[in-house]
Amino acid sequence: MNTLDQVLETALQLSYDQQEMLIKILQNRHHESRRAEMAADAQLSLADFRAGKFRPQSAENVITELRRCLDEPKT
Repeated sequence: MNTLDQVLETALQLSYDQQEMLIKILQNRHHESRRAEMAADAQLSLADFRAGKFRPQSAENVITELRRCLDEPKT
């Protein structure tokens, strides 16, 4: 397995155009991976919802709870 330093050294040996192409490829793959992760999370949430694991709430209550969670200090 290559270390990050080895990968960077190899990337720096590429031409400027190839470095630009590599950057775009990595960004696209990163975005695709994140989208896939979000889609999997959404599917799990939908399955939990359909299984009755969530109770109905008003949007106001959900927003209040989200704000409360964001304001809590991280441990």
